[in-house]
Amino acid sequence: SWQAAAQERSQQVKHNETLPDPASILNAIRNVTRGEAIIVSDVGQHQMWTARLYEWTRINSHITSGGLGTMGFALPAAMGVKMGVPDAPVWVVAGDGGIQMNIQELATLRQEGLNIKIAIMNNGYLGMVRQWQQFFHSKNYSETPITGPDHVKLAEAYGLTGIRVTEREEIGAAVKRAMEIEGPVVVEFIIESEANVYPMVAPGTGITTMIEETAEEGTSHD
Repeated sequence: SWQAAAQERSQQVKHNETLPDPASILNAIRNVTRGEAIIVSDVGQHQMWTARLYEWTRINSHITSGGLGTMGFALPAAMGVKMGVPDAPVWVVAGDGGIQMNIQELATLRQEGLNIKIAIMNNGYLGMVRQWQQFFHSKNYSETPITGPDHVKLAEAYGLTGIRVTEREEIGAAVKRAMEIEGPVVVEFIIESEANVYPMVAPGTGITTMIEETAEEGTSHD
């Protein structure tokens, strides 16, 4: 099957083994919340990783802007979720690009005292577009590299707790600490800059020719 082939090839790919990775981040959130969290994802690679990797134990618990693809959706949407289901653990999963589009809502979180946890997967890019540029435009990274703020200091400026995670082994403890703190917490995970979503269907092709994770990740598919 393509799943088995992807698994076999993924074992050949050389990645940074010390940085936090999306699977470990989402597994840690799943373990601490026992799959009971309502996950509100923004738009981008993290959205795909969340849908594929977080294992829910309750239905209707992935809130996301699917077809519309509205960046900046997650933070204000999560506030509505928490107001409607106050007893459920609520996590925002966002990228370092999308989170900036409604970052001012951290003030509302503080003002209303909403117990929402925010996981930012920071790869220094608008990741989904960057991935397309990698595969179909010969790595011509035009307008996708971004330099964001210090998210920990930004959280603290709003009166919230900020945590930065730069090592994979720190993920579990950071997620557990965030859950133990009453009130909003921003957890910034510094992930691999060229982490990709797989499998991927190239434009103008069918699912039988999907791109899987291979050792030649830099290869152009133009």
